[in-house]
Amino acid sequence: MRPLTVLQAAAAAVVAARLARGRRRRAPLTPGEAGPPPERVSVVIPARDEEPRLEGCVAPLLADPAVDEVIVVDDESRDGTARLAKRLGATVVPGAPLPDGWVGKQWALHQGVQAATGSIVVLLDADMRPKAGLCAALAALLDAHDLVSAGPRFICDNAVEQALHASLLATLVYRFGPIGSTGRGASVERLLVTGQCMAFRRARMREADGFARVRRHLTDDVALGRLLARDGWRVAFVDAGPLLEVDMHTSAADVWHAWGRSIAMRDVTPAAPMAGDLAVVWLTAALPVLRLAAGRPTPLDLALLAQRLLLVTALRGSYARASPGLAASPFLDVATAVRLTWSALLPTRTWRGRDYGGAAVRPAAPPARPARTAAR
Repeated sequence: MRPLTVLQAAAAAVVAARLARGRRRRAPLTPGEAGPPPERVSVVIPARDEEPRLEGCVAPLLADPAVDEVIVVDDESRDGTARLAKRLGATVVPGAPLPDGWVGKQWALHQGVQAATGSIVVLLDADMRPKAGLCAALAALLDAHDLVSAGPRFICDNAVEQALHASLLATLVYRFGPIGSTGRGASVERLLVTGQCMAFRRARMREADGFARVRRHLTDDVALGRLLARDGWRVAFVDAGPLLEVDMHTSAADVWHAWGRSIAMRDVTPAAPMAGDLAVVWLTAALPVLRLAAGRPTPLDLALLAQRLLLVTALRGSYARASPGLAASPFLDVATAVRLTWSALLPTRTWRGRDYGGAAVRPAAPPARPARTAAR
């Protein structure tokens, strides 16, 4: 056998094993799954120039009886974010100037958790569209877990945007397995979570000083999840699609730019695993498409293309509305492999008008645990 065929077969076996873990994952959260939380729930929303998207997140939360307070941390916005949040009825925390060595989102979350009064804290990005029952379901999961991360359903405005988004999303599945499966058969260093929606107990997070310990990371969510898992936290990544949607992007170009910032997870991935991730995506997703286009697919290529089409079917539940772009997404896997490689070799160092320099994209040794003190 040719060396490339051997490598492709090995990569295919790795992907197949990861996909197989999805058979054991938890069912998606559903409305009415949990009763009213027995503890106060605070929702913290970090917001920097989010005026166009903020109302769709804040208004449903203020109407949710399971939510006791909604805190919007205004991270030095240059638009009317703070005015809108205040008009809607949220508690607005004016963000202090960004300290040296911090990335903006972690600094905003750190301040929001400090200001929260509920014993349970739910973090939501401003572009989230929560539904009634989400916060109650997350609070209920904290009986068995210490940190819960919840994946939403995605809203895409057109077929091209959805095709590119689904292709990028498929690389995560190939590298880490389906949502909720990364904790089975995978090490802490391969743990995947999303910072779009997280829940935890406030006292525990303040004791861990989590956001300060990942303050320089641009891939802050994964850095936080892995850090706390190393500390012994029970971390869960659940599918909250029936209770949570997100409209993240305005165009396919915006998808290309925004995903490129974090898709490689350069700051939390050492060189060897990064090389493995690139090899898996190029050999099992991009190479079969290239050979098919050249009219020379091998039997293994055809099997991998069939597997990719099955993944298209599985990803249908990740979108609020499916379009022809979802079915066409495998044809963009070559472009996605290029974007992943670009993100790994030339990672983005700027975000939301701030330049964080090279320290924010270099892998670092895991932060030490903080001295154990009583939670305030």
